[in-house]
Amino acid sequence: MLASVAARHFRDRQADPLIRQSNWTSAMSVKIAGELQSGNVIIVDNVPVIVLKAQYNKSGRNAAVVKLRMKNLMTNRISESVVKADDKLEGVMLEKKECTYSYYAPPAHVFVDSEFNQYEIDAESIADLEKYLVADMTDVCEVTFYEGRPISVVLPKIIIREVEYTEPVVRGDTSGKITKTAVLKDTKHELQVTQFVEIGDKIEIDTETGEFRRRCT
Repeated sequence: MLASVAARHFRDRQADPLIRQSNWTSAMSVKIAGELQSGNVIIVDNVPVIVLKAQYNKSGRNAAVVKLRMKNLMTNRISESVVKADDKLEGVMLEKKECTYSYYAPPAHVFVDSEFNQYEIDAESIADLEKYLVADMTDVCEVTFYEGRPISVVLPKIIIREVEYTEPVVRGDTSGKITKTAVLKDTKHELQVTQFVEIGDKIEIDTETGEFRRRCT
């Protein structure tokens, strides 16, 4: 249902000569449901919604589906829908800008661009990123805007964070295959690291998978 409505709306928009003359195609795109990621914006029932979470699922002989958790950009209402992974949806090509994270001012996170303009993004929209956000961090993020309003953030693929606490190394095993839990400084986020990581070490983290990559110190 979601895909059929979006597809019909896309065809109707393309058929309108006024829209064709106003460079609509430069602002719109077709998204395959199975390729949707958090932060993507699609059109549903003529309204832009941002994808908060896209969960791909393939079970046995059944067709692959994607469970979408979305937020209406006009009303901020949260909704969920399940679509086939190969469904075509109407996407929106948006303005993007490089920014750095500044601080948290409930209920929003504040980002700053190179000209010191501040942009507030509500915490729920980037909840999956909060475990990596540290006040005044230098990591350059990509902030996406819809009609001048910031709606999502993409962190660098690799970030470096300091370990605040982890258990001592297990003596006797030198394979490096044993993992243990580490707690990150500032955010208190926990993740699995190799046994040789120690308190105070700085480690690389893949923000796309959430996995530890290597020890930097």
